[in-house]
Amino acid sequence: MLKLNHISVTFNEGTPDEKRALNDIQLELNKGEFVTVIGSNGAGKSTLMNIISGALLPDVGDVFIGGKQVVHFPEYKRSTYIGRVFQDPMAGTAPSMTIEENLSMAYSRDKKRKLRLGVTKQRKELFRDYLTTLNLGLEDRLNAKVGLLSGGERQALSLLMSTFTEPNILLLDEHTAALDPSRAELITSLTDKVVREFGLTTLMVTHNMQQALDLGSRLIMMDKGQIIFDVNGEEKQKLAIEALLHEFRRIRGMQFGDDRAVLS
Repeated sequence: MLKLNHISVTFNEGTPDEKRALNDIQLELNKGEFVTVIGSNGAGKSTLMNIISGALLPDVGDVFIGGKQVVHFPEYKRSTYIGRVFQDPMAGTAPSMTIEENLSMAYSRDKKRKLRLGVTKQRKELFRDYLTTLNLGLEDRLNAKVGLLSGGERQALSLLMSTFTEPNILLLDEHTAALDPSRAELITSLTDKVVREFGLTTLMVTHNMQQALDLGSRLIMMDKGQIIFDVNGEEKQKLAIEALLHEFRRIRGMQFGDDRAVLS
């Protein structure tokens, strides 16, 4: 469903601030695979997500989604294939619009545009059904402005908006990091439920090692723009945080550089 072939990205090339953000990345995700991505600050995790979404173009390399070459597609064209939830709860929704208006925009993402009512009676019933699955009471607040929702409610809405058109790829970019522990736990649980229910091919970046171990069918670790560790199946299920840290020390010969990942 997703293939990255020899992707490299260098920022500020030829200057004293030159940095190799991604170095010859090769990655394939099969249909329905749920992959968590862990790595210290500067490992290349966000750059990887931006390359997949089209927010950033690689210096070299190819990007395939569902077998289709999309490396030259701008971000808006890739949105047909990709759903994305950002770290900032404010980023994935339009705060001045209502819940039903936000949902209607997301629902139309993979459909041809033409002049018609954005929110019909039929759509309202559909949106209520979807919102009911969140167990947050949002199905009774369709006309509420999204800017009035809590961070957790907005993130739950963003998750729903990104998934109910069943995109080829779902990108979760530290989507629980800005939430308090109870809301983060809620969104983590919703994520697991939604991904399983729709069988979505998912790539989730997280700073939380325990979250990376608990969710998904596969885990990759990045460092200095490279994928240095890739594990799945039963081998992943047997891993603990100390084992992950040990693998990093074994491969890199140094301590993992981000306390937040361990202490989250």
